[in-house]
Amino acid sequence: MGVSERLWDDVAYFFDPDLMASLPKVRVPDTSMEDWQAALDLVGESGWKCQYSEGGAVLPAPRAKGALSRPADAECPELRVWPAAEVLAIFRFHAAEKIDFDVDLRELQGQERLDRDRLPAATTPGTTPGRPPVPPVRHPVGTP
Repeated sequence: MGVSERLWDDVAYFFDPDLMASLPKVRVPDTSMEDWQAALDLVGESGWKCQYSEGGAVLPAPRAKGALSRPADAECPELRVWPAAEVLAIFRFHAAEKIDFDVDLRELQGQERLDRDRLPAATTPGTTPGRPPVPPVRHPVGTP
């Protein structure tokens, strides 16, 4: 199914702020360093606006290995990605074994938005080849 064929009614549940919380953590489990690098490559090749930071300092985005290899007491690096105007995803480099990111579901509402922005399949749960649908993961405030 192409992006233009995706119907809002088929995916609306995943993006309902009342059911999933407006700022859910989304997790892709069972990943590797190569999966992280593929995500970084996608961002780089897409031309999407992005900003990488470590400890509040904005830096050029490193390879995945560099972002995931840091001292235990270092702040977790993050990559802010705007795949479309007014749509922000924040990736946090907690571990190679899982890709975690936050997205504001209020920014992703309705068929018109889905059609207009032509967001890639990777931003819709369950449409990335080889990956099962993964509901957002909710954590108590202050936990990774």
